Amino acid sequence: MHPFLLSAGLLGLLSVVFGAFSEHALRPNVDAESFRFLMTAVRYNQVHAVALLALALGLAAPLGAASVARIRLAAWLMLVGTLLFSVSIYFAILLDNLQLTYLTPIGGITLMLAWAVIIWAGWKARKGAHS
Repeated sequence: MHPFLLSAGLLGLLSVVFGAFSEHALRPNVDAESFRFLMTAVRYNQVHAVALLALALGLAAPLGAASVARIRLAAWLMLVGTLLFSVSIYFAILLDNLQLTYLTPIGGITLMLAWAVIIWAGWKARKGAHS
């Protein structure tokens, strides 16, 4: 199985499991702000699992080496960014250690870079079929 396809599936599963766990087990035990942070983490986790799935499927298309390299870079950034962003919030709330949220903005910046690389890949692809 392709590693990004597997990663997208795992991220999607994590988002559903953690969303349900947050709603049913954590909501009664955390304050409203912490629960809001959790739901933000779940939402980002879900959105980027789907985006990573799209990138994984894009890598299966007949593309030139440069396009594949750009999409692969975007996929790695998407995976790492999602883990840093969402998982840092999950563990910060679960472990009651808000210092872990220092990783959250690094994840957010990494996700921004992933989207910028996607823009770059699209920009380069418009100039030629397989550039």
